[in-house]
Parts: sequence; C-alpha cells; structure tokens
Amino acid sequence: MVTMHGKRTNGSRPPSPRMGRSGGGKGWWAPRPKSGVERLLYAVLATLLRRRGFLLLAPLLYVSAMPVFLGRWNLDSVPVRVRVAVLHRRPPPGAVYRSPRVFERLWPFMQADVNHSIALMTAWHQKASQRWKPCVNKRLSHAELPPSNGFLIIEANGGLNQQRLSIGDAVAVAGLLNATLVIPIFHLNSVWRDSSKFGEIFDEEYFIETLKNDVRVVKQLPEDILKRFDYNISKIINMRTKALSSKTYYLQKVLPKLRELGAVRIAPFSNRLAHSVPSNIQGLRCLTNYEALRFSQPIRLLAENMVDRMVKNSSMSGGKYVSVHLRFEADMVAFSCCTYDGGKEEKHEMDVARERSWRGKFRRHGRKINPEANRMNGRCPLTPLEVGMMLRGMGFDNNTSVYVASGQIYNAEKFMAPLHQLFPHLETKDTLASTDELAPFKGHSSRLAALDYTMCANSEVFVTTQGGNFPHFMMGHRRYLYEGHSKTIKPDKRRLVLSFDNPNIRWDRFKHNMQEVLHYSDLKGVGLRKSDASLYTFPMPDCMCPQSEA
Repeated sequence: MVTMHGKRTNGSRPPSPRMGRSGGGKGWWAPRPKSGVERLLYAVLATLLRRRGFLLLAPLLYVSAMPVFLGRWNLDSVPVRVRVAVLHRRPPPGAVYRSPRVFERLWPFMQADVNHSIALMTAWHQKASQRWKPCVNKRLSHAELPPSNGFLIIEANGGLNQQRLSIGDAVAVAGLLNATLVIPIFHLNSVWRDSSKFGEIFDEEYFIETLKNDVRVVKQLPEDILKRFDYNISKIINMRTKALSSKTYYLQKVLPKLRELGAVRIAPFSNRLAHSVPSNIQGLRCLTNYEALRFSQPIRLLAENMVDRMVKNSSMSGGKYVSVHLRFEADMVAFSCCTYDGGKEEKHEMDVARERSWRGKFRRHGRKINPEANRMNGRCPLTPLEVGMMLRGMGFDNNTSVYVASGQIYNAEKFMAPLHQLFPHLETKDTLASTDELAPFKGHSSRLAALDYTMCANSEVFVTTQGGNFPHFMMGHRRYLYEGHSKTIKPDKRRLVLSFDNPNIRWDRFKHNMQEVLHYSDLKGVGLRKSDASLYTFPMPDCMCPQSEA
C-alpha cells in the first residue's frame, strides 16, 4: 500500500508488471509449454523479447510484410473508389482545383435562378456618416516657395502603378528637401519591356502646372548643371537610399549633398519614402497621385471612347458595369506554383515559364513547391471560371456587363470560354477598341495598362483577383472618386476555395457563401490608413475629409 506521501507501508518490492495477480506466477506467458514445438517457440520469443534490437526491427518487418499482405488481397474485387481511398491520401478541403466539377453541377441552377438582376444597383451600402470628400488643399502650405536647394533626379522602374508610386514619392521628397524635381526618368524594365517616356504616358504640361505652387518641376536639367557634370547624368552622385527611408534620413543625408553639389540622383527610386511623413508632405503625395498624374491625351481620348462604348453596351444594367482585374497570365500562373487541370502539358509549360523568367529560382536546393498548400493559403490566381462563378453566386446575372482588364490570359481559349458562358456581355480592350485604335499602344504595356486603369476606375464594381500594385492603386483611386468607398470585391481566397472544392455543394449554400464575400467587401470598402499602410490604397484621412468637414 502507498501512503499520501508516496511511501510503501511494508518492505516488499512492487510487483513486476510481468507477474500475474498472485505475485508468484510466471508472468503473462505462464504456464510453460510442454510439447517440443511449443518449447522451441517459447525459447525464440523469450530471446527476442530480451533483445531491445527487436523493437527496432519490428517496424521494418511490418513494412516488409505489407506487399505480401496486399498481394494476397484481391483488389480487383474492390470498387475503384475504395481502392483510391485505401491507397491514396485524400487532399484536405480547398487543396485541389475542382472548380470545373462544381460548375458542371451548379450550372443548371445558375440558369434557372434569374431573380437577381438588380444586384449591380444594390451591391454597396455606404452610410451617410461614412462619406468622405477630397480636401488635398487643406494639407498643403500656401506660402511662397523659397529658393531651390538644387535638382533632384530619380529613376522610376516597374510597371504603370509602380511608376505612379515612384513619381508621387519623388514629388514628396522634392517638397521635403525644397528641391527642383526633374521630370522622372523611366527605367526600361526587363519584365515590362516598355520604352515609353513620361510624356507618352502622363500629361507632362498638366503635371508641371498642377504642382507649380508646391514643388518646382522642370523637364530637364539646366545647361550650367549639365556642363558641371560633363553632360553625363550618370556622373551625378547617386544617393542609394534604403526602402521606406524616413524624413530624418533625407534631411540629414541627402539634403547636405544636394546643397553641396547642386544636384543629386536616386536610382532606383521605388518605395524609398516611409509611409508616415508630416501632413504637408503627405499632401504632396495626394496632390500628385490623385490630381497631377493625368494620362496623356492619346490615352485619355481612347480610354474615354472605350468607357462610352462600355456604358452603351451596358444598357440592360442601367449603364453600369463590373470590371475585373484578371491575373491569369502564364507568368502569373507559373510564379504562383499552383496547378490546375492541364496535367503534364500544363506542368511542362509552367516549368518552361518559370525557367524563362526566373532562371533557376524555383530549382534551388531546398526549395519546395507545394501547390496544395498554395491553394489552401489563397495564393493561387483565380481562374476566369472561378471569377464568373463567384459573381453569379453574388447575384450578378447574365445580363451584367463585364469588362476584363488583363494581359494575355494563359490558354485563353480554354479558360475564358466558361466566363463568356456565364457573362455573354463581356468586353476587353480588344473588343471595345479597333485594331487601328490600339496600334499605337501595342508593345507598350504601361500605355495599355492605362486604358485598363481608366476602364476599372469608371466601373460600378471592381473585382481584384490577385495582389499587386494595380489593385492597390485602383482601390485607393476609387475611394478618392467614390466618397471614400472603394466599391471593390476583394475575396478571401482561403475561404473561397472551400466552396470551389466541394462538388456536392448545393446552389443555395454556394450563393450564401458568395454573398458573404460581397458583404465583407462592402464592409471593408471604407477604411482609414494605418501607420504602416500606403496612402495610395487608403487616401483617408490624409487626402480626404469627412463630408461634413470638406
């Protein structure tokens, strides 16, 4: 017996776990066998149990016996589904692209459900107390500009919206340093491959005129500065600033060099200014991005014509339309490392695309590609089919006009067909503009992106399907245009894939899930900028004021 303190009341040893209840037995294998065979088996078993090595061999013996066991099991008599369940692990929910199967099941119900044609008119529910108005002028100083401390030259790299970011930050830095900004140089990017100059994308004269009371902007360096550096801009000192550098850094490190040399260069210049800076400097960002950066006249004229045509084509929905930023180009699919339903051919094409654009990045030692995890974590680009299913589930019927902003869709003939089936009134740049109209833009990705930007900015509903600068800038611009509400559907793909991976889902359940996504997007449409967020996505409160104060 054991006391409360764990001491035994007599001196006897605790019984061995191998002993029987009587304490004097021979253990769980007693009594001893009597026949010769039994005695032999007993001896072998006793020897093995006394050797710890047997415990290590036991799993190996088990695995080795499995093929024999399976070989004796006639699987031909077992149904195929049972065999698959036995021999293969079922992927977790949301891990596999099964959207075509779900669509096949739900399509008859989508066709029959025609009682929601007003969805486009009632997608958003913004309260009057949540309405904002632009008030950039309140953030700016109206004092006369002091003498300039020198010239600031920056190189903007990347695509259209990365260029916008660089330009907005360059104006802000020029204001902070009281520098004269030279019209930004656009670096020829190896990915975008667009040789366009600033004036071919943006209205240069309008840019200079809009900023003239706040920041001096010139088209090129004056003769005396060029002569000082032997007419070679690369000889001007390059202040290689770190990403998201603070106001203090620019005032302590860059300003002294600017005053000393009369000109400094910052290249590359992308994300080189902190999100949080003084209010007047934020005001310069606002003024630049939302007012001064107007597209060049050729882009504006064609874009306005395209919007007019889209509105006319949307007569069945009151002139309103949905725009979708569809990121399903081959490079995007390849970079995501997600798999769809193209089998070996798709895998080969994606391997080639990854190698072409990223040369060995995905083959590095230790790099693992896990398509299932990527899909469950919401990292896979939505297919055109999934976008269409989502919108139909939200209540947008087949009379809804849809504009698709995109590059060259991967395997477009296959993947775009179901979206056309779901939304017959579907338009793109190539359907709204003639070949002759688009000819000056071909080969210039930033100019083409500017057309998409204008089309998306003017839509009643904007749908983003993947991250990137385009949706971030678009959401910010739409907030600036639409009283603080982005009017943007931004789905949580981690939840979305659960519905797309359920071939047995009912139509009413699918609709409920999609309408929850729409409702959540509506709630998140109005949002104030946090300290670590970008003004280009959240213009309130830096660029806008509550309607009652504006």
